[in-house]
Amino acid sequence: MREINKVIVHCTATPENRVVTVEDVRQWHKARGWSDIGYHIMIYLDGTVHEGRPIERSGAHCKGQNKNSIGVAYVGGVDKDMNPKDTRTECQKEALCDILEHYKTKYPKVEIFGHRDFSSKACPSFDATKEYENITNMW
Repeated sequence: MREINKVIVHCTATPENRVVTVEDVRQWHKARGWSDIGYHIMIYLDGTVHEGRPIERSGAHCKGQNKNSIGVAYVGGVDKDMNPKDTRTECQKEALCDILEHYKTKYPKVEIFGHRDFSSKACPSFDATKEYENITNMW
């Protein structure tokens, strides 16, 4: 098993309320030449959690950070004009907290970041490091 020390939160950069599935993102990522979807987990608009790339495999979600991280993406992240916007539904917020707490329990050394902490992108369109610092500091 890989040593996991980060969970990196992403958005799919799709307009709010637009339904997007793991299979949709898998097709987009494969069209870019990747072997599979880059994210390990996706959270749909209704808060359901879906597996993308198996956790045992390094992701393709954050350049330079994939080896020891898990990529978790929520569907959304931009407004109708494609400008960054925190579009998380209440169900997505709850599911994101639950999955982050799960990974912190499973991998106690894990720290939580947003993609924007490693990139010039706005992703995930909110400050995940600050919002989830209580989970990072659980132990």
